[in-house]
Amino acid sequence: MLNRTIAPKITDAIGFNLKLPPSEKHKLKNGVEVYAIDLGELDTLMINWIFDAGNFYEEKNLVANAANYLLKNGTSKKNAFEINEHFEYYGSFLNRACQNEFADISLHCLGKHVNHLLPVVAEMLTDSVFPQEELDIFSKNMQQRLLVGLKKSEFVAGRLIDAYLFGENHPYGKMSSAEDYAALKQDEIKIFYEKYYKHGSCVIFVAGKLPKDIIQQLDNNFGSLPLRQRSASSIKNHHIIPAKEKKYNVVNDVNGVQGSIRIARNFPNRHHPDFSKMQVLNNLFGGFFGSRLMSNIREDKGYTYGIHSYLMNHIEQSAFLISTEAGKEVCAATIDEVYKEMKLLCEELIDEEELSQTRNFMIGIILGDLDGPFQVAARWKNIVLNNLDEQYFYKGIDIIKTITAKELQELADKYFQPGEFYELVVV
Repeated sequence: MLNRTIAPKITDAIGFNLKLPPSEKHKLKNGVEVYAIDLGELDTLMINWIFDAGNFYEEKNLVANAANYLLKNGTSKKNAFEINEHFEYYGSFLNRACQNEFADISLHCLGKHVNHLLPVVAEMLTDSVFPQEELDIFSKNMQQRLLVGLKKSEFVAGRLIDAYLFGENHPYGKMSSAEDYAALKQDEIKIFYEKYYKHGSCVIFVAGKLPKDIIQQLDNNFGSLPLRQRSASSIKNHHIIPAKEKKYNVVNDVNGVQGSIRIARNFPNRHHPDFSKMQVLNNLFGGFFGSRLMSNIREDKGYTYGIHSYLMNHIEQSAFLISTEAGKEVCAATIDEVYKEMKLLCEELIDEEELSQTRNFMIGIILGDLDGPFQVAARWKNIVLNNLDEQYFYKGIDIIKTITAKELQELADKYFQPGEFYELVVV
């Protein structure tokens, strides 16, 4: 009988032997790859169609975003209301998203209804008509949303730091304007759709409690479409031209009382040997609530409610970014403290207790990411879309568990040089 007077043994997360649940790879008749993660007890399903159709591929600003958003807004047989009504009738949720490199359609539904939903997704991919009235509504709504965003210092800071890091003409650094939204043309969106959706390169991820015939259903609905398999070389290369100046102070609101601080530098992508190591250093520095930046700038100094550092989730090239909001009278002091923490990591070895805490936090996050089929699918998408393999997951865990204080100090000395960072304050 269980003795409840005795506390259970506590095991550090770094002692866990984590395994990435498998993904089965299939191919449709047209060569499109499908990654299937069969997990879970509930009759729920997620399907992602991911296309090489992000803003990397557009010739005119915002065309990729508009094409992606308006996929759901009308075919020759159904208007926007009828499409939405169809998905809602079956208790499903269909969403679209457009990023830099990729654009995707995601469907969440009950497995028993998937046969009623896949034909409508296929219809969207072959017969979207992009009605002018829907484009006009999209344009006006996005202009209004942009107008609201531009009044917020954090929104402006996010736009500017990307432009400084990558250049205003790079897809990572491009900024939208009301004029860009107003200039969107129906025929340009249709041309983009024809090339990058109807005849585009695609990969499909399906996760959940999978129906036995799910691959056959996907093949029946999408295997005969003029889609093609995406390749590792699908992404177009764009020349990065970072800004020459490193320090910027921008007044966005003369009556503003808070400043948005961004401190950032360019960084290699996931294929660089320092990337996974940098994730450990980042977490210790500013990646979670127990990090050095939080302990100093939030807990000790009280300059901010929260401060975070992270590596950007880009494919071609990443960047290391520190982000916070603080009262405008303490922005300079906040920046000074950030550099002081960088200097300490360069000059002093991390003690074992702090390193152990960071290891346990990171392993705990990964453990949470493996709790459920949709989270596991996100891990597999990260691997596949970055042209990596399953061993990347295990190498990352090994680095978390084995990296030494000396290695982290050397990494800090290599990447935490103040002269390499862009520094921005927007009030």
